[in-house]
Amino acid sequence: MAGCQTDCVQKPLSEAFQKLGHLVGRNPWGFLLIPLLLAGILGTGFYFYPQDKVNEIEELFVPVNAPVKAEKELLQRLFPSNDSVYFSSQRLSTEGIYVSLIAVSRSDNILTEAAFGDILKLDRQVKDLSLRKDNTSYDFSNLCVKSNLSCYNNLILNEINYNASQIESKKFTYPVYKNDFMGLVLGGVKVNSNSVIEQAKAFRLDYYLRDDEEHRNISIMWLHKFVEEFPSDLMQLDIDTIEVSYYTSISRQQEFEVSHQTVIPLFSMAYSFSVLFSVLPYLRFDCVKNKVWVVMFGVISAGLSLLASFGLLLYCGVPFAITIANSPFLILGIGVDDVFVIISCWQQTKVKSKVEERLAETYAEAAVPITITTLTDIFAFYSGIMTPYQSVKSFCIYTGTAVFFCFLYNITFFGAILAINGKREEENKHWLTCMKVDNVSRPGHSKAYNVCCAGGIYDEATGLDKQQPINVFFKRHYGPFLLQISTKVFVVLLYTIYLTISIYGCLQIKEGMDYHNMADDKSYIMKYYDFEGAYFSEYGPRIMVAVTDKVEYWDQTVQENIEKCMKRFENYTYVDKSFTESWLRVYKNASNRLLTSPYDKAQFMSNLPHLFQPFPMFEQDISIANNTILASRFFIQTANIASVFDEKSSEKKLREIGKECSVPLLVYHPAFLYDDQHVQIVQTTIESIVMSIAVMLVISLLLIPNAICSLCATFAVVSILAGVAGFMAFWAVNLDSMSMVNLVSCIGFSVDFSVHISYAFSSNRNSNVNEKIIDSLHCLGYPFIQRAVATILGVAVLSAAECYIFRCFFKIMFLVMFFGSVHGLIFIPVFLTFLADCCKAHDKTVKVKMNEKKV
Repeated sequence: MAGCQTDCVQKPLSEAFQKLGHLVGRNPWGFLLIPLLLAGILGTGFYFYPQDKVNEIEELFVPVNAPVKAEKELLQRLFPSNDSVYFSSQRLSTEGIYVSLIAVSRSDNILTEAAFGDILKLDRQVKDLSLRKDNTSYDFSNLCVKSNLSCYNNLILNEINYNASQIESKKFTYPVYKNDFMGLVLGGVKVNSNSVIEQAKAFRLDYYLRDDEEHRNISIMWLHKFVEEFPSDLMQLDIDTIEVSYYTSISRQQEFEVSHQTVIPLFSMAYSFSVLFSVLPYLRFDCVKNKVWVVMFGVISAGLSLLASFGLLLYCGVPFAITIANSPFLILGIGVDDVFVIISCWQQTKVKSKVEERLAETYAEAAVPITITTLTDIFAFYSGIMTPYQSVKSFCIYTGTAVFFCFLYNITFFGAILAINGKREEENKHWLTCMKVDNVSRPGHSKAYNVCCAGGIYDEATGLDKQQPINVFFKRHYGPFLLQISTKVFVVLLYTIYLTISIYGCLQIKEGMDYHNMADDKSYIMKYYDFEGAYFSEYGPRIMVAVTDKVEYWDQTVQENIEKCMKRFENYTYVDKSFTESWLRVYKNASNRLLTSPYDKAQFMSNLPHLFQPFPMFEQDISIANNTILASRFFIQTANIASVFDEKSSEKKLREIGKECSVPLLVYHPAFLYDDQHVQIVQTTIESIVMSIAVMLVISLLLIPNAICSLCATFAVVSILAGVAGFMAFWAVNLDSMSMVNLVSCIGFSVDFSVHISYAFSSNRNSNVNEKIIDSLHCLGYPFIQRAVATILGVAVLSAAECYIFRCFFKIMFLVMFFGSVHGLIFIPVFLTFLADCCKAHDKTVKVKMNEKKV
């Protein structure tokens, strides 16, 4: 494969690391203590953790450049809410501060005296809840929003005068609403031919609190007290006809934070298992060659790199997001994988050589592949800094920096540990007691004595450490079996099936985060979500359509253009035109009845205040200053939105309709703040992955001494990512900012598998292709299995997590480790033989042409 060789960078790099290995081998204590001191100093940066921590859902998962943020600020300025006189929930530019209860009948009908008796108990319980602050008592009546100078109350409870005995005699049409459509009050409804409600299964009560500057903090404190006390208060109420669920405007954020705290024990267990399964394979019956402490210090090296890198970034004030909780697991995996490779290279050196010479040879062999993976990981993660999601930004900055420190500590701190351990082995000392032992077993002693008190045996024929049985298996059995013609044919067929299924899965993957998954499965809000989905899903968000520029509303053409736009909105599949609210339509109808012209500016502006007398809410829909209309808004009602994905597509379509309108329109709802992350997630993910793959290709072309192997390694990474993304869809994992973080992490893990096997193959001096593959598998097969098994067994604990986010992490980690090891042990070795044959054929063709020219 001479024509494919490109070792202009690899060779000097290998020589430089060889010198470093020699230096570390001669001065191990210096390279041990200085990194320890550095980690201790930088680790003090964790003092700033509380002030750098970011846990707000909006800040983490809503794109930094999301247009809805600017839209919200504009609408708040143009249409300030009035919650002390004429409150309207649909007119809020934020979610507001509220408590929501859903009562579900234990029988078929909630419209009974007994059920409403229990509902009224609930209502009193909420309104009686009081909070004391600064010697002042605050209950619901002090903090409630006002409509017509009284607390904004439930329509049906008002209609029955808070008397349960009247509910069975009252008749309501479906859906129940005021002039202000406040969402459905009744759910699971059955109506007669006249749309009169005959039966209902569920009933909703909403309690909005003041959100002005004076009352906001007190209102939020009242919500906190509600969340703390309501569960116990509910148990004390004598309620047996209804089942109750509750939710508040702070519940999503609270439960998001709590869910991560509850999974800490599982995550700690997963980390511990991963460490344990990394260490156990190096437990030897030879008390001198035992390398348990060496691997343990390899784990410590990864921990020190996390301490130093995180501390440094906290000193610099880089936001610390909850998504960084995945980073230690990734750094442990990358660090331990490099440790496995370094130990594997160490065991290929002569036992009787000096320690510094063994370490120099180890560094020369191992440094290039771990440098490739490190550089690729660093650039892959740093490319994520350009994403618009703070959760991804923070993860990528912290993890990319930690990867660099992990590499630094592996070639200094861990190298020093390996040198110190080498000196112990050189002196034939016990791995635990450091007492000198015999290097041969004494006759007459028990096997246990010989295992514990004698060791240091090596293969005198080769001068190397004795091979482990699994290494022998890869060399004598697995490698030759894999390279048989029939096996290769089967592997090609298997890969074709794998790739086909993966590509199909990629086309089926769903986009966007379901924010219901932010909470723990057992959270109280999950019950509320279930009830809401079961009984109140017919009507979705009530959308604000705002004209944010000055237009001449009295101009007939303008009025016609606005009406055309509203008609387009109403004709959209997910809009119910029965509940459109337009002050301009009402105004024009009134003008026609009063025989006044709606097209004369003077009459239009002078008659406008009369509109507010019968419809006071409209005063909040028209922004007027100096007898000029600065902006106005209308409302449309979405319906039959069955999922968050329908919500995303409807938001996108409504925005498109607004942009196509001849009048400058802005389509808005507070929920858009969370839905906007769906719009950019696919493009952002693809850009990050493509950039990472491109960087990996460039680095591998420079450092792997064979261009064909570089391309093969790069294609393998793409193939692994395709498999992970495709099978995500089959395993009910959506593409969102959380899974995007995990997919970026996948690059780090998959690079290790593909690069190490490709580099081992390309740098092998054997002229026979099959022998090169067998040697590569003999060297790396066991580390690959160690890495995959340790990680999978570690993260398997997270499959029991009651939080979707961590189950998602488990699923993606399992997929990448499984597919990565399959590529490293099966697919890549077989395809490398094909590519090597092609390259060899190319070299022969070139030589023939050169000879022809000479002739």
